[in-house]
Amino acid sequence: MTSYIGRFAPSPTGPLHLGSLVAAMASYLDAKVHGGQWLVRIEDLDRDRNVAGADEHILASLRRCGMAWDGEVTWQTRRQHLYEAALAQLAEHVYPCGCSRREIADSQVNLQALQPNATLVYPGTCRAGLAPGKAARALRLRTPQQPRRVIGFQDRWHGHVEQDITAEVGDFVIRRADGFWAYQLAVVVDDAAQGITDIVRGADLLDSTPRQLYLQELLGVPHPRYLHVPVVANADGEKLSKQTGAAAFDNGAPPAQLLTQSLLPAARFLGLHVEAATIPDFWAAAVPAWASLLRTRHTQ
Repeated sequence: MTSYIGRFAPSPTGPLHLGSLVAAMASYLDAKVHGGQWLVRIEDLDRDRNVAGADEHILASLRRCGMAWDGEVTWQTRRQHLYEAALAQLAEHVYPCGCSRREIADSQVNLQALQPNATLVYPGTCRAGLAPGKAARALRLRTPQQPRRVIGFQDRWHGHVEQDITAEVGDFVIRRADGFWAYQLAVVVDDAAQGITDIVRGADLLDSTPRQLYLQELLGVPHPRYLHVPVVANADGEKLSKQTGAAAFDNGAPPAQLLTQSLLPAARFLGLHVEAATIPDFWAAAVPAWASLLRTRHTQ
């Protein structure tokens, strides 16, 4: 079997909720089924949104759930040199952009008025250079224009997925106007540096994958395999998240309550039929249940 290295990469913007537990559980089980390593990476680049102590709370919650990671935990804020090196490597594909989000939104509204069925993408305003009076804000990566670039991949849960990144995305940001590195660049650099072979995460990131595959291609790093699990939604149909008021799943409850109110519901959401009286029993049953689910879905 090929060496397997997976990861769970939470942002320390608050404690883990049921949705993030589902993603953690899926990635952990997939690593166990494949006899691989499971790494934890704290994605703390967005310092304006970080909550003090949230990273340690996340790690403590994983421990209480019985999910032990391999090796040392890494923090993105300690890896700035890697992103700088990647930017230097991408220099010929990058340009400064002076557009604000409002200006981009306004241009998209105008485009829709002229072409009601037009795809809303960055219109390329600064592609040929900053307009007079504009100062550089973000850095964008050029996407191929002629011919347009369609990127496809085989997702282990959803099957074949493809996206025309020229028409559906346009030139995308790799360093934000606030100076922070964009998720798309950081995640590609981190996964390559850590030798990640398999990425298991929520389906809300499915749309980001073609951009990441394109960046991997430009940087000359391997393409991992991907599996995007369904995301948990709230009563209004919105993705469960800290922004939509998702409550922490681990509030210091005793192990028996953590099992019945968090681990078992997360497993059921993933389609796993697991019965257990203790947390160790849960994992002993959940690993083969995940293997069985993969066989059923033909996603090994």
